[in-house]
Order: sequence, then C-alpha cells, then structure tokens
Amino acid sequence: MCSIFCCTTKEVDYKKMLDSFFRTVSRGPDMSRIEKTPSGYMAFHRLAIMGLNAAGMQPFSMGKDKVVCNGELYGFRPVKRHLEAQGYTFQSDSDCEILLPLYREYGLKMFSMLDAEFALVLYDGEKDEYIAARDPVGIRPLYYGYLENGSIVFASEPKNLVGLAEGDILPFPPGKYYYKGRFYTYCDVAAAEEYLPDGIDAVCRNIRIKLTEGVRKRLDADAPVGFLLSGGLDSSLVCAIGAHLLHRPVKTFAIGMDKDAIDLKYAREVAAHIGSMHTEVFMTREEVLASLEAVIAAIGSYDITTVRASMGMYLICKKIHEISDVRVLLTGEISDELFGYKYTDFAPSAAAFQKEAQKRVRELHMYDVLRADRCISVNSMEARVPFGDLDFVRYVMHVDPALKMNTYGKGKYLLRRAFEGDLLPENILWREKAAFSDAVGHSMVDDLKEYAEKKYGADWEEAAKRYAYHAKPFTKESLLYREIFEKYYPGQAGMVKGFWMPNRQWEGCKVNDPSARVLSNYGASGD
Repeated sequence: MCSIFCCTTKEVDYKKMLDSFFRTVSRGPDMSRIEKTPSGYMAFHRLAIMGLNAAGMQPFSMGKDKVVCNGELYGFRPVKRHLEAQGYTFQSDSDCEILLPLYREYGLKMFSMLDAEFALVLYDGEKDEYIAARDPVGIRPLYYGYLENGSIVFASEPKNLVGLAEGDILPFPPGKYYYKGRFYTYCDVAAAEEYLPDGIDAVCRNIRIKLTEGVRKRLDADAPVGFLLSGGLDSSLVCAIGAHLLHRPVKTFAIGMDKDAIDLKYAREVAAHIGSMHTEVFMTREEVLASLEAVIAAIGSYDITTVRASMGMYLICKKIHEISDVRVLLTGEISDELFGYKYTDFAPSAAAFQKEAQKRVRELHMYDVLRADRCISVNSMEARVPFGDLDFVRYVMHVDPALKMNTYGKGKYLLRRAFEGDLLPENILWREKAAFSDAVGHSMVDDLKEYAEKKYGADWEEAAKRYAYHAKPFTKESLLYREIFEKYYPGQAGMVKGFWMPNRQWEGCKVNDPSARVLSNYGASGD
C-alpha cells in the first residue's frame, strides 16, 4: 500500500500542503518524495511490494510526463515486454513504471486495458494537464477536493485534505477517470445488460476457475504475504486456495474476543486442514474501547457496520505488523456483495436481488473495501482482495440472478458448490454465515452499545440533531461514532453515502441495527 498526493497549482501554502501529505506516511513508510511539475506538485509515500530497490520509487518520469500510482497491475510483465519491443526502456522492476509508456501508446483508453486495482494521477507534460483515475471496484482509495482558488487536489485519504481543501472532500468515483475538469466512465463493473446462458454446473465451474485465478494473481509480490482468516467461508476459501497454489505452508492470522470468540475455533480447524502457520490474537473489552477513536480516525467513517467490523481488523493488523514481516495481506471481502447477505434472502424477486447487488458493488468503496484498505494500510501493509478481481466480478454480475438467490436453503450456494471437494472441511464449506463483527464475539458489539448507552442520557436525540446535515445518527451507538468522526473530519459526513443497512423496503428487513443477528433468518449462524 502506498500514498499518492497531487496539488494541481503552486498557489498553495507549501508548508500546509507538506503537512497534509505527511498525514498518511504510514501507508508508505519506506520512502517519501515530493516533486514539482511546471504547474503544481506530485508526491508519494512508498511501501515497497514489487521491485523492492530504490529504482521503484515514484513519481515516475518520462520526458515531461509524471505519474504517481498506488496500485497493483496484474500481468504487467508481458505488457512490459511488449512495450520494450516498442523501444521503451525501464529502470525498475516496479509494475507501475509501465503506466507512462501505456499512456503514450494508448492515451485515455489505457484505463480500460488495465487488470489492476489502482488509484493514480498522471501529469501530461505536453498539455500541462492532470489526469486521475481509479479502479472499477474502488479497492485503492482516492479522494479529491478544491482549493480556495478552484484548483483540484487529489490524495489517497480524506485526512490529507482536511484543512487544505475548501468545502466538501469527496471520494473519487470508481471506474472513472478525470480529464479537463470532468469525470468520464471507462468501466461500470456492476452493469449487466444481459445474463449469461450458463447453467448451474457451468457457473460453478467458472466461479472456481476465476476465483482461483484471482488468488493466483494476488500472490505475486516481492514482499512477504499473509492471509486474514476469520473461519468463515470467504476468508477460508482464499486461504485454502492460496495454500494449494503455493504448495507450502502460508501464514494465517485470526482474531477474537477473549471470552466468546465464535470463529476462532473454525479458523483453527481451517488452519490445521491447510497446514498453515497460524497465529491467534485475542482482544479485550478494554482494548476495543481504547482503540475506538483511533479506528474511526483511521477509517474516516461513522457507519455502524464499518466501525464494528473495523475494530477486529484494525487490532489484528496492528498485531501482525508488530510480530511479523508480512507486508501483503489477502482478505475475503466482496463475496457478500456478489453472492448475497443474510438479508438478501428476503429479496422479493431475482430482479430486486440483482438491483441490490449492483447498488452494493457500486458503493463498496465507501464501506467494506474502505475498511480493509484503512485498517491494513494504517499498519503499513497492503490489502489484496481476490473476490474483487475484475474478471471474477464481471462474471458473477452476469450470472442469472435467479441462480444466485437463496432458493437452496443455504446462502451463497453457488460459491459453496463451486468448491466442493477436499479444499476445505465440509462443515466449514457449508457452515452458515456469521457477520465478522459478531464472529469475533457477540460481546464486542454489546460492549460498544453499553459504552454508548452510558455516555449519552435521555436527551441523545437532541445531540444527534447537530449532525442532521447528512445521515443523522439514529441510535446512541451511531451518535458515538459520528461525534468522533466529526472531530477528525468536520462537516464531511457526505464522504459516506449513509448507513450500510438491509434494504428496508423488503419485508423482513425493517430493522434498526445493521447486524444480521437481528434478522429472523439468522438462526444458528456463527454458532
């Protein structure tokens, strides 16, 4: 994980700009650099993952052009060989060094050609133009705002722009590029004009092939790789596929509350099955409450689900950074948005299921993907998300939603069936889902609610009115998170669309808590 920054004007307080840039040095602690363009500044904090020597440091320059990119460009080596055959030369083993030659060869079409998760800003020295772009899922973060003189400024995180930009700080929309003051869509990965004719056997076969390939790509790193293992289906599949592909023990890490961690026993079983070098981390009520403010400051969100799920992820990543040399972590995010949550069992039709999936995929960059990025990057590691592989996401979004709906009596049936065999124990493969914030131990959410209950009296609703400008808090817990958020990101709640909740228009989903625990179909999930 790295941090990029670009100010498109020199009419800026340089000291203030420098201070803003260094707020995200944890994303790239290996080396930092700021360079001038004729009209502005481009800066980079590096976490070395591919091409570990100093030659891979950014900004990369070619002639008058410059680029800064936080990204992984999968399959870059054959592209690099093709460019070398065209006469381009390279100074490093970094994947991102191919971006400027690609731009000169293909122009703005290059973004559609990338199999990557990335956020970048490119300076075209011939036109004195700045071009920014973000991957179609939004796995790599990018934000923008405007200075008092109207010039745009880009940064990896909103904390870089607080106090520097005037007015709203906004997430750069995934699948778009910015050019000459406008945003253009180059890929809407959630769109599906028509569905594939594939039957269930073909769908399951392709799911297995494409997810396996998604994991394979993300094992390519010059820095040590590890895996987050919750014990649930998604992370267990990623870990098992990784171990199978590498033909050697992988490093897996799991976390849970010290008194009622639901998933640790399942993570332990998966680790034993795949023969991983497994580490368990326990967290206490005191650690959770003491870390709450740091977590919200790191993630830049007040969303209830995001904050809850970030607690365990932040603490385990902090521990991994302290005790190991791992620099890259593979995670199981994005499966739910593609294959369904517990609440999507209540979808009234296949069309409604698909519409909800599209909405969730398009908003991922504000929720689960944001959480994974911040919790991992603030601890100076890189997140890789195999379920977010572009080929995999495109395929699943084009599967007939009637096949994806839970008509089987088991959620995520297609994914489970796709991996039948000995990759995972049967009881793990077919176990009911537990939400991560519940799976680390139901007591964690109960502790957070109890803390909020004690903090606010009966007049909490009056306090909540201060934040009615966007996503007004509707519980004491949500007010607690919002007040901390506003301390670090005053007036910027619009960075997040709202609360990540079940679709209240569906029967069975009219609930006031985002946890699947409150749904009637939760049953024995997580036991």
